[in-house]
Amino acid sequence: MAIKKSFKTKTGFCHILPDKIILSRDGIIGNVTKVTVENNISRILLIYGGLSLFLLYSSFNSFQKGQTLISVLYGIVGLFLIYGIFKSLNNSATSIIERSRIKEVKLKKSIAGITRSRFEIMFEDENGKMKKRLIMLPGSLTGGKIETDKAIGMMIEEKLLKE
Repeated sequence: MAIKKSFKTKTGFCHILPDKIILSRDGIIGNVTKVTVENNISRILLIYGGLSLFLLYSSFNSFQKGQTLISVLYGIVGLFLIYGIFKSLNNSATSIIERSRIKEVKLKKSIAGITRSRFEIMFEDENGKMKKRLIMLPGSLTGGKIETDKAIGMMIEEKLLKE
């Protein structure tokens, strides 16, 4: 049997196997199958797109009614969502990443009270396109420091992350 290393993530567990990385919600690898995996985020990006269009329309409508402050607010939030959509186009929600396809793993450290630590895994998908998979680590209220240190140690030990 292959040696498996696991650490907690924001929403479940990350299992590091000799040939792949598997993300699961309940800690049991067997429950993750390619059939149930939606490995793109197009649905959520469409929702964000619809919401941003609504906000931009509301901004225009409010501006025509002379409500400048609310118009600017709607406009800023709508543009922020559009920026987020373009920034997320190459993100992936896949649960299985073949280690042979991984090009780079980066650690983004948390900003206390604002963000949580995460790994950004750059990999090549089945179609040969470069994708980014975020692995969000637990926050400070759920033992984040200890779990983050454990995850970093495993990633370094597995030679996925450079010291």
